[in-house]
Amino acid sequence: MKTLRTLLAVTLCLACRAREESRVSPEKTPAPAVAATKPSPSEVLDQLDRRRPLPLLPMMAQHQKQNMREHLEAVQAVVAAAAVNDFAKVALAADRMGFSETMGRMCEHMGAGAPGFTEQAIAFHHTADEISTAAKQKDGPGVLGALSKTLTACTSCHETFKQQLVASLPE
Repeated sequence: MKTLRTLLAVTLCLACRAREESRVSPEKTPAPAVAATKPSPSEVLDQLDRRRPLPLLPMMAQHQKQNMREHLEAVQAVVAAAAVNDFAKVALAADRMGFSETMGRMCEHMGAGAPGFTEQAIAFHHTADEISTAAKQKDGPGVLGALSKTLTACTSCHETFKQQLVASLPE
């Protein structure tokens, strides 16, 4: 019986102590210093993504993304036209991605802050010209080979560069 009373007394004491400890106000408990320096999800992603930055103003970045979407639509049109051997449509679609002096200047402007970007972008546009050339020769396998080369250029660029939004471009 004495053991039971002792056990009950110890249990009550421990329960009271635990209750007192839970009453400590959160203000008295210091916050961990780590919480103040925890990186944002965007910073974590940026640390994980080791591609080279392509510094762009927000408007430039949006323009570039729109151009890339248009290139994807052109690739889709090339594939659809090639599937039915409509070489005239293949050439028209490929020409939408092809090189022009205007496109070259835009690539230079976009890539000014990232060495190697301009050359890679211009090379992409020239591969699209190869699709058009093969289509004008009604060379189905040539169209597909050139399209593969164009898609390789896309993949290579996306593996190398990532957009980096900046407030201003270096002079």
